Amino acid sequence: MNRNLITTILLAATSLTAVAQPKLSTESESIKLGDIMWQNPKNVTYTFTNIGSDPLVITEVHPSCGCVSVSYPRQAVMPGAQSSIQATFDAAMLGTFYRELAVYTNQQSDPIYLSFSGRVVETAVDYEGDFPIDLGNVRLSSNYIEFDDVQKGDRPVVELQVANTSSAVYTPQLMHLPQYLTAEYLPKQIQPGRSGKIRLTLESDKLFMDGLNQTSVYLARRMPDKVSDENEIVVSAILIPAFQGLTAQQMARAPHIVVMDDETLVKDETQMPMGKKQKATKTLNVTNIGEETLSISAVQVFNNAVSVSLGNRNIAPHQTTKLKISIDAKRLAKAKNEPRLLIISNDPRQPKTVINLEVLR
Repeated sequence: MNRNLITTILLAATSLTAVAQPKLSTESESIKLGDIMWQNPKNVTYTFTNIGSDPLVITEVHPSCGCVSVSYPRQAVMPGAQSSIQATFDAAMLGTFYRELAVYTNQQSDPIYLSFSGRVVETAVDYEGDFPIDLGNVRLSSNYIEFDDVQKGDRPVVELQVANTSSAVYTPQLMHLPQYLTAEYLPKQIQPGRSGKIRLTLESDKLFMDGLNQTSVYLARRMPDKVSDENEIVVSAILIPAFQGLTAQQMARAPHIVVMDDETLVKDETQMPMGKKQKATKTLNVTNIGEETLSISAVQVFNNAVSVSLGNRNIAPHQTTKLKISIDAKRLAKAKNEPRLLIISNDPRQPKTVINLEVLR
């Protein structure tokens, strides 16, 4: 055989071998955080794509310091799919910092290194990044809080970061707390230019119903203060039913919900084209592929820009009903959270179905 032909074949085989593997590609391997507040934990997200041809598996992520905790996908990331690695830096020490994450995958034996850097300061100069919600004399890390996947008996905790931008001592206080929420203020008084946190604990036994339990609380900017849209904080808690002690036979026959957009399975998100009347509408198919009747106990929305109607709440095996969704553009512009839809059912594999609604203008 011609030597040049053999060389060409070997090069082609080598090229195919190199391509037929997973490959992690990040948007940024090094992130500069700038100045962050002392004792105000900072989340860092590295979004990546598997641009290879085989599934990508992250086996370990080792931070260079115990001051960093990490989370990463435990299941394989398919070719072309996106996912993320998240790091939380505790910001417990003042001064400059540089931290690395060693990411081990099935792509290669050597790790891939990601890093972030910045400076921990006692008094903030720029509050925009960590405290985007401006209430005048104070700023908040968020005005929307969610307790997700809660079951009866759970007592989950969420922390809200507060910065005092005034020249006086500030005493944080939440107004209109419902009976299922308790608040702890750390510290009870925040010095000028410093930050603190409000620790909210959910008493799930006191929630009213399965599904979405939503209320508004209000942060007092001074005492006394009034409630308004400006100092409103929306709190959502999703209580899901528990299915325990089911046998393998019962699980095999159990109802199973599937939501379809025409013939396409809705995994997490569905697109809603905006019409000329500033309304986005869509109809989805809800099908029971199980062997017992599917009972839908709740169909709920996270803000009043979204409205829904369901054809039938009890769906026989292998039957389908229609779910009609509408979004009002004017109300959506005022909403504090993204448009989403929640379905609670007696499907033990998936008692909670959340569909994110992407409005296309």
